[in-house]
Amino acid sequence: MSTLEQKEESLWQSFVRNSLRSFGFMLRQQWYGVSLAILLALVILGPMMNVFIWAFTERWRYPALLPNEWSMRYWPDTFSRADIAQGFITSVWTSAAVTGLSALICLPAAYAFARMSFPGRTTLLLSFLATNAFPRFGLYITVAVIFFRLQLVGTAAGVILIQLINTLLFMIWIPTAAFQGVDRTLEEAALDVGASPLRVFVQITLPLVLPAISAALLLTFVGTFYETQGALLIGVPDVRTLPVVMIALINNQVIVQHGAILSVALWVPSLILLVFAQRVLRGGTLAAGFGM
Repeated sequence: MSTLEQKEESLWQSFVRNSLRSFGFMLRQQWYGVSLAILLALVILGPMMNVFIWAFTERWRYPALLPNEWSMRYWPDTFSRADIAQGFITSVWTSAAVTGLSALICLPAAYAFARMSFPGRTTLLLSFLATNAFPRFGLYITVAVIFFRLQLVGTAAGVILIQLINTLLFMIWIPTAAFQGVDRTLEEAALDVGASPLRVFVQITLPLVLPAISAALLLTFVGTFYETQGALLIGVPDVRTLPVVMIALINNQVIVQHGAILSVALWVPSLILLVFAQRVLRGGTLAAGFGM
């Protein structure tokens, strides 16, 4: 065998060896990624599936992997409980009150952030992130001390005020982005033909920003409906929202199905929220509210 043939064979062997090594490395990387994905699915979906199964279970005894007996007997029992019905009513009207009050305060502020330039605008916008940048429970404890002195602990007004803290991010940044996204030439053209500023806002600006504002209102309502820490710290024992009642069911009741059924029922508003919000909002919505 000539020297040239030996070199060609050596190069070919080196190529095959390197290709096999690269393929093995890629295979190991894929299996690593698949393993992590499976582990993540088990960690996230496992508890959710367990709760869902318990909601339709009559009897489930170890070591059975699936319930020994399926049933929906506990569903009417769960929703006929007086504490659940009262908790649901409390959650609905407090969430509606928080959403309305937040809209009344935040929407004019969002319009000002979008249309006006004033000193400290960026700093003030960033300040609305403070409630999400730090541990919220510590903030609630500080607020609870103040509310205790003002005799707001155990009152509906106290629960509504502390839940307003959670609404600032959505109700400021999303409408701000929506108002910034309106084409100003449309408004200017309407003004040029004699329309009043109020008519321009009602007939041009508002229809354009309404989907984003609706998404912000929905996010605020559902987020308030599910809020637990503030309602538990300020509202108990006199004001008990549905999530607070749910905590009591999980911690103090021997019937697992009651808590599981309530959890499944509470997933429905979240699903509606995600379906609606993903049609309206985009990834850069919050950044747009900051003017990026």
